[in-house]
Amino acid sequence: MAPHRHRRRHDEDTGRASSVEIMGITKHSEELLQAQLELWHHAFGYVKSMALAVAIDLGIPDAIHRSGGAATLPQILAEIGLCPSRLHGLRRLMRALTVAGTFTISTTSSEDGGGAGNEEAVYELTPASRLLVTDDGEGLSPVLSLVLNPFRVSPLGMGIGAWFRLRDDDDDGRRRPAPFAVAHGGRNMWEVAARKPAFNALVNDAMAADSRFLMRIVLRECGAEVFGGVGSLVDVAGGLGGAATAVARAFPEMDCSVLDLPHVVANAPSGGGVRFVAGDMFQSIPPADAVFLKWILHDWGDDECIKILKNCKQAIPSRDKGGKVIIIDIVVGSGSSDAKQLETQVLYDLLIMGINGIERDEQEWKKIFFEAGFKDYKIMPILGVRSIIELYP
Repeated sequence: MAPHRHRRRHDEDTGRASSVEIMGITKHSEELLQAQLELWHHAFGYVKSMALAVAIDLGIPDAIHRSGGAATLPQILAEIGLCPSRLHGLRRLMRALTVAGTFTISTTSSEDGGGAGNEEAVYELTPASRLLVTDDGEGLSPVLSLVLNPFRVSPLGMGIGAWFRLRDDDDDGRRRPAPFAVAHGGRNMWEVAARKPAFNALVNDAMAADSRFLMRIVLRECGAEVFGGVGSLVDVAGGLGGAATAVARAFPEMDCSVLDLPHVVANAPSGGGVRFVAGDMFQSIPPADAVFLKWILHDWGDDECIKILKNCKQAIPSRDKGGKVIIIDIVVGSGSSDAKQLETQVLYDLLIMGINGIERDEQEWKKIFFEAGFKDYKIMPILGVRSIIELYP
């Protein structure tokens, strides 16, 4: 039975224009994605513990308490003595802890210089986080610090905690190091993988397994809609070609290629109907009708994503000639209203923050799409935690 779908062009809750396509999927795919969600939510439980450990270590409950029990992000930042450049990271940490129920969030209206009203998030203590306040000497923060110590001293916890405390002048004018690099002697994840074959194999095996699992669902549920009619496709940073090979098998008439770094392409398998091209997505992307970015953009900050997307736009024809970019990534808040799914998305955001990546909501995606010069997009939240996004020049 074909999936039922209809288009929603307007967000009923916010009144903002939205490009989300609501689609139904088969029961088998739905069960697989729900099973994946259960595993991810369980696995990411340690990230929630790490977030609580970092919040206690930074003194966030005390900062909110000293602000009268409610505080904005800039107020928290100033109270705990962090640099203004850490505001976005603090917002992401507080989002995860709010979804987890450690704090609550409300909004307050303020006026800018022109008299226009702006909404600002205000974070408040809950009965649980009140027990983490140390100022009155009666809280449970020492107990939680002991229990959470393994997470606080983990590479991720140490990296994020140290990253929050970095001063702007510690960065020497360079791009700020990722928390992962802070915890690994200045080396980023890819540099560590290059030096440690076992870790590199762990990363590659994970990506290959994810492609095998997810691409079966993508091709079964919306393969014709997403890939049908595409004459040529380049899978950017497609590794050893697992996703591209699946597409090539489903659409044998399509010219499929993979762009990746030379040392990756050197180990690429032969056959499978896929060509491998050595290159760098930050320099240029081979021309094709469609560019495929599976789980790539979340690894990078906005500036890097805009650069990649501008190269994608140069590689594809106009929309009326079939040009598009196909993205598989998380869109925070899209899809199911399941609280477990949202919590998994925001916990994944904290995990990817470790390498300076970002899990974006629709408005954050929209910002980089338009800054890269694209005119329209469509989100299909049919992959559980993740979505398919089509981006049009």
